[in-house]
Amino acid sequence: MQDLITYERRGQIALIGLNRPAKRNAFTVEMLRDLASAYGQYGRDASARCLVVHATGSDFCSGLDLSQSADSLMVDGPKLFLTEGAIDPTGVATPRVPKPVISAIGGYCFTLGIELALAGDVVVASSSARFGQLEVTRGIYAFCGATVRMPLAFGWGNAMRWLLTGDQFDAAEAHRIGLVQEVVELGSELTRALEIAERIAAAAPLAVAATLRSARRSVEHGPEAALRDLYPDAVALHATADAQLGIATYLDRKRPAFAGS
Repeated sequence: MQDLITYERRGQIALIGLNRPAKRNAFTVEMLRDLASAYGQYGRDASARCLVVHATGSDFCSGLDLSQSADSLMVDGPKLFLTEGAIDPTGVATPRVPKPVISAIGGYCFTLGIELALAGDVVVASSSARFGQLEVTRGIYAFCGATVRMPLAFGWGNAMRWLLTGDQFDAAEAHRIGLVQEVVELGSELTRALEIAERIAAAAPLAVAATLRSARRSVEHGPEAALRDLYPDAVALHATADAQLGIATYLDRKRPAFAGS
């Protein structure tokens, strides 16, 4: 990875940073590939239990840097991102990691920034954050999955209002439609995201993974598919050492230290 994407650990929390503040963290193709590498590192990092995606500077991500990518985009279009090892935030080409992802958003969060947030599980935004899915104003459309995920997540009208106009909207609207789960004071979004990550990291990793797996299966394959797997998943999970520890320590009014086994 280059310095444009950073990866660090704070205890059981992994942090991926978008580190191009002078360009409002606009993505180049190389930066997208490095982001894919960072996600892969998190997936392989057995002792990392939760990931926080954040950004250097006042903005989360202003989208794709067209000043550097326009020529390639005109020729190769979506193939540039989906077939050459760049991250695909929606999991169309690159499977999502089976562990939780939290995004801490401040300032601009446009196009690929929204799609990156949609690929995660919890979003915390500062009160000053600005959002926008701007592709229709550029003559293209959101080929990394916003057209699929936004209607599912926000409802048809909420999604179409912003997808079809390219208008910007604020953190309050992002919270209303469900893109953002918490709105906090300016500058405290990363602190709050880390607090939530610590809560997730303290839970039983196998239970967290099973919960994510079931919820994602329901969204991606339908409730019937998810319901079919509930019983076998529960049987397998309840036989683990962590489940036995969790029940025993609850009865003894103690705090468990889950080992992920």
